[in-house]
Amino acid sequence: MDRKGIVTFKGRGLTLAGSPVVAGTMAPDFSVLDNNLKEVRLGDFSGKVKLISVTPSLDTPVCDIQARRFNEEMVNLSQDVVVLNISMDLPFAISRFCSAAGIDKVKTLSDHRDASFGMAYGVLIKELRLLARSVFLIDADGTVRYTEIVPELTEHPDYEKALKETEKLKPALRRRP
Repeated sequence: MDRKGIVTFKGRGLTLAGSPVVAGTMAPDFSVLDNNLKEVRLGDFSGKVKLISVTPSLDTPVCDIQARRFNEEMVNLSQDVVVLNISMDLPFAISRFCSAAGIDKVKTLSDHRDASFGMAYGVLIKELRLLARSVFLIDADGTVRYTEIVPELTEHPDYEKALKETEKLKPALRRRP
């Protein structure tokens, strides 16, 4: 499914490919690669709250800030929360970026191989084969609780809102056996 008019890059309209994800539905599975070329799936984080920060490319100023911001915020989040940063960057480039930027709390993942995440979450930019800047929050039971697709790729996501929505899930985490 192609959707136009959702995102722009410097004002130029782009096309998003894939199925849009809606809050209140079960999160679709995906397959991405970690920095060691190991396959990672959504189910690998079963039982945890997943805050997924999606960046077009970590080697750009806004993406750099986004990854660093969520990495810094990890100290304020429960141990039952995992933050994933997904981009189309090659795993080797992601590894170099993380080493240089001190990104050590966020799990950085690459969707370059199959665009599995991009298609499953409806954020693959057809014209650029990059992912649209976005944030998804999935609770410990696998239900999508929050979504944000940033309308202009060069703008930041609403960090405060994403973190506030994550905080709302803390009582549910405490009740889990």
